[in-house]
Amino acid sequence: MEREQTETAATLLRLSPSHVRFGTFQYFAARDEPDRVRELADHVIATHFPELAGPGGYLRLFGEVCRRTATLMAQWMAAGFAHGVMNTDNMSVLGLTLDYGPYGFLDQYDGGFICNHTDTGGRYAFDQQPGVGMWNCARFGEALMPAAGEPMEQWQTALEEYWPAFSASYRELMLGKLGLNSRPTDSTDFTDDSRLIADLLGVLQAERTDYTLFFRGLCAFRIDQPRSLPGANVSDAMQAWLDRYAARLRAEDSNDTERADRMRRVNPKYVLRNWVAQEAIEQAQAGRFGLIEELRALLADPFAEHPSMERFAAPPSGAAREIAVSCSS
Repeated sequence: MEREQTETAATLLRLSPSHVRFGTFQYFAARDEPDRVRELADHVIATHFPELAGPGGYLRLFGEVCRRTATLMAQWMAAGFAHGVMNTDNMSVLGLTLDYGPYGFLDQYDGGFICNHTDTGGRYAFDQQPGVGMWNCARFGEALMPAAGEPMEQWQTALEEYWPAFSASYRELMLGKLGLNSRPTDSTDFTDDSRLIADLLGVLQAERTDYTLFFRGLCAFRIDQPRSLPGANVSDAMQAWLDRYAARLRAEDSNDTERADRMRRVNPKYVLRNWVAQEAIEQAQAGRFGLIEELRALLADPFAEHPSMERFAAPPSGAAREIAVSCSS
């Protein structure tokens, strides 16, 4: 394989229930073949969504794809994952993560993080992903709608459900990462939780905090010791946020031990950082494949401690900070 230079290549297969994408529908729509669009839609419904069959099924399919895509975007954002190439031909109608080459997990938190060095305009930057997801859903609807027949207003209504679905899913995921109860009791009012989340991201952005390690360290936070955060130097801005966090935990009578256990099940210690992948690639190119097998075992259980693999939890240092990836990476 050759792009910037000649390189060896290998394939690691990940099975999927389907590889039908938004772009598959667009292909037939662009060729003015509505019968093929309907044939493809019928296949997707019969194979994956039989409960949607019947009159109005194409519109219901569109609504389900919008919902799944919104949920997927929420998962990416909560995980700190940037896909890098969100073209419609890389978007699954099942709401699965497909065809990412220049991916990246957030090291230093930056909402404008661009993981693809060919994305010079930042179209697919980390914080643009939810909006691009909705834009792609609209393009999917444009391909499917002419073959369906329902009024345009109904399709617009289905598309507009995207943002409520994204917001609800993202809020639920972030509250889980914070170990917070998302459902208020009679004695608590948690309406400010969205502001608590947004303000935390503001602090992480200002201080370029490692996203994965911050949430993993927060698992050990204790309500009775709000002036400390294990493994971190706490700035004034972070301390102000931690004081609010401690107050919020007290409002729901949170138990430190139970909450820590819950948080460690949703906040991984290890993600496949680019510098880790690069080290594995370089060793494989030299004929040493042991690290690939070790990383496969590590990432099969990224929430455990794995003391012998501790170094792979670290953010990049030195030249590793400059790793740039592209669609062929």
